[in-house]
Amino acid sequence: MSRANEYRITLKDYPAHERPRERLFSLGASSLSDAELLAILIGTGSTAQTAVELSRQLLRLGEANAAPGDQGVGLRYLVAAAVEELSQLPGIGPAKAARIKAAVELGRRLATCTANRPAVNSPADAAALLMESMRHLDREHFNTLILNTKNQVLAIEPVSVGSLNSSLVHPREIFKAPLRRSAAAVVLTHNHPSGDPTPSPEDVEVTRRLVEAGRILGIEVLDHVIIGDNRYCSLRERGLM
Repeated sequence: MSRANEYRITLKDYPAHERPRERLFSLGASSLSDAELLAILIGTGSTAQTAVELSRQLLRLGEANAAPGDQGVGLRYLVAAAVEELSQLPGIGPAKAARIKAAVELGRRLATCTANRPAVNSPADAAALLMESMRHLDREHFNTLILNTKNQVLAIEPVSVGSLNSSLVHPREIFKAPLRRSAAAVVLTHNHPSGDPTPSPEDVEVTRRLVEAGRILGIEVLDHVIIGDNRYCSLRERGLM
């Protein structure tokens, strides 16, 4: 191997004003690019790339199948990719993949937290609460919004992951947590990875069965809101429940 092939520059060799961490200290986090923020998160690069170069390569993975002009696809890739998938990328590994997914999850929780319990009084309220955390998922996730008598959210309870069917969303799984919390009502939610929230026949069938189960248990099913890509569909509004 030639000396030229062995020669490489690390972030420590960069001028201080070009290093992501120093730029954050002096200019604030909002001034950094996605790649620079990700570089601070993963800490170190590989033997062949700096942390910034590695971050840029990681973000480009989400851009490969993106439509022209689509924004934020690199970051959406980090949301959808599993830890196992990220850890197989050269230079990432399990530890860095775990840090990335932990940061993504903290961001998701921050997007839905509030000092006071949010109230869900319409399909739009439910969609606003879950849109950012569910719109980019690559599999169907079924969640239940558990509400008190004032329609305030007591909890967002994950129920299942996978294509919606009656075995995955059995009434005993749906109503276990609401019964434990003495809930007055629930709003059923799940996402369509295609981005199109139009309900399928299976969505309608499962919803009607759960409405009946809730009626027997004394917990009203207010709605079933399907999350798409920045769109949603309410089965209540469509008269399907």
